[in-house]
Amino acid sequence: MQDLLLPKFDFSFKKINNTPYIFDEIRKKYVVITPEEWVRQHIVKFLIQYKNYPASLMQLEVSMNIYGLQKRADIVCYNSQGMALLVVECKAPEVSINESVFQQISRYNIALKAPYLMVSNGLKHYVCAIEFYSKSYTFLEDLPKFDTL
Repeated sequence: MQDLLLPKFDFSFKKINNTPYIFDEIRKKYVVITPEEWVRQHIVKFLIQYKNYPASLMQLEVSMNIYGLQKRADIVCYNSQGMALLVVECKAPEVSINESVFQQISRYNIALKAPYLMVSNGLKHYVCAIEFYSKSYTFLEDLPKFDTL
């Protein structure tokens, strides 16, 4: 798989019927490794090991209904009260991070109401702090650590 602009992590791999799988420590199972999944697994490890987000407060592929349509957020991190803190949208490295990606994650946040959003293709990463009362957002240099929120 392609090198990403994220730290190197140890992963567990296996092949089933010649298809490569990677172990997902959040879902506790092997999943097919696609370019997007490669990015998602790196982001999960980054959040846990570098930003102190507890794996126990993290969910992947979170389903939600938005305006009658079923949608799935790639990664949602919660606080200990069960409120969404961070929503992450992962794209394959060859996918550009553009306005449509931000619109996509913004739609997810209609339901989740997280104060932080992150989009990444493994090569470029963007983090926003959302201010719901003033209906504004601010791009951040870096994602805050879990224990500072």
